[in-house]
Amino acid sequence: MSNQQLFVKMALSAWDSHVNRLNKLLDQLTDEQLNAETASGRNSGVYLLGHLTAVNDAMLPLLGLGDRMYSQLDVTFIDIPDRSGQVMPSVEALKALWKNTSTNLSAQMNHLSPDEWFTRHKAVSEEDFIREPHRNKLNIILNRTNHLSYHLGQLMYLKKGNND
Repeated sequence: MSNQQLFVKMALSAWDSHVNRLNKLLDQLTDEQLNAETASGRNSGVYLLGHLTAVNDAMLPLLGLGDRMYSQLDVTFIDIPDRSGQVMPSVEALKALWKNTSTNLSAQMNHLSPDEWFTRHKAVSEEDFIREPHRNKLNIILNRTNHLSYHLGQLMYLKKGNND
């Protein structure tokens, strides 16, 4: 196995692990728990779920894997903060969108070759990529895995007994 293949395998393994942890947590949390704030004055679980879904959906075009499926989520979960009065989709609907986005994204990512992971992502110009080759598709996965991990940690506070 080449170093390139190893790096890609490690990054995708970490990504899959965090997605699976979130899926397991979502199966454990009730709608009431997800509608609660993760801590006093902080985002609700349902807002974080919508936020993660919107961010992951935006990865498709960023990685050159196709069009977004749910760009309408950006207004509620990216552009505007929680508790802004926006009507949110139901917890059930957001869980379905999360699972669909995650499944589609993982399937698409698994079709990329190791070489493709080291090519530029769509938010960097060809000129900038020549100067900064670390701004590649694999770096997006590393960044988004950290993002997912951060919010997963917040969502853990919604489990019964964690915020007492």
